[in-house]
Amino acid sequence: MEKTFWTRYLILDWGKNMIEKLRQKNCLFLLVTLILACTADPILGIAASAPSKVVFTFGGLSERSGVLFVAKDAGIFQRHGLDAQVVNVRSGPVGMAALASGETQFHAGSATGASIGAMAGGLDLVFIAGLINKLDGTFVVNPSIKTLADLKGKTVAVQSIGGGIWMFTMLALEHWGLNPERDGIKFRVVSDQAVIAQAIASGTVDGGYLGYTFGAQMERQGFRILADLAKLGIPYQGLGIMARRSFVDRSPEVTEKALRAMVETIAFINDPSNKAAVMRSLARGLRLQKVEDAEAGYEMMKVLYDRRIYPSIEGLRNVLRLLGKSNEQIRRLKAEDTVDDRAVRKLEREGLF
Repeated sequence: MEKTFWTRYLILDWGKNMIEKLRQKNCLFLLVTLILACTADPILGIAASAPSKVVFTFGGLSERSGVLFVAKDAGIFQRHGLDAQVVNVRSGPVGMAALASGETQFHAGSATGASIGAMAGGLDLVFIAGLINKLDGTFVVNPSIKTLADLKGKTVAVQSIGGGIWMFTMLALEHWGLNPERDGIKFRVVSDQAVIAQAIASGTVDGGYLGYTFGAQMERQGFRILADLAKLGIPYQGLGIMARRSFVDRSPEVTEKALRAMVETIAFINDPSNKAAVMRSLARGLRLQKVEDAEAGYEMMKVLYDRRIYPSIEGLRNVLRLLGKSNEQIRRLKAEDTVDDRAVRKLEREGLF
């Protein structure tokens, strides 16, 4: 407040002196212009256009989260009036806790035990957008595993039980007719995808889910990509944007700005002229040693994201069915109650898609 007062005082004092000089010279046009300039409030004008501060969290390090890296690096968040901070958290539960406490506004992640469990537990969490609405990524194994049947009795790496990588793995195994309990498939909790790749390379585990960037690196080292999960056609709420319903009610404009930024970023990624910028963002976000290592991830990013960013009701039903087998609270959830697509519908009415 003190700064505003003194700024106004100096402007007006300077203005009075200039007005007297201009009056003496009969410069009517300049006089009127100066009066308009002096009566304007530059401080309030700046404050009115100040961007909204928001925090996006995300869990897994893969090209799937690349849309956030690009939106930040290319200034797209800023262009839509958002002062956005993008923060990597170690797991879904950390992201859910941050949303619950109000420390963050958005989480980019999948339908997992953490997010669906939070909803079942009473948190007013909803998917406000779906950026990737199918299973994607690669299932990488050591060269001795040649068929799906060879996975029986093997150890598979996951980041956490109930997390995104576990969910990807369970849906893929189910699709292949494999049952971890019946077929003796063991899960070993390690860490993020970079560590999973190291665990496969060292023989600590026999295989595991990896995004396309890390999967391509492992294939170059002689490991086998047993399957490209995107080709299985399994509906799944892969990468979605989550927020609390109370936040969406309270700040619809901020919610819309965030989703407009996502739509523009997807278009930016799909423009071939932006390839170098996208690869730099992806390499930096995934902490790759060389920008060239982001090539495979970039190629997949061009086809991963949906243009119409509606959450996937069918994909959410798939998750509720799987998780509901062992959780009564989750069985009571309806897929329709886990989404709030008001902002997306408004964007579509405006012709944004």
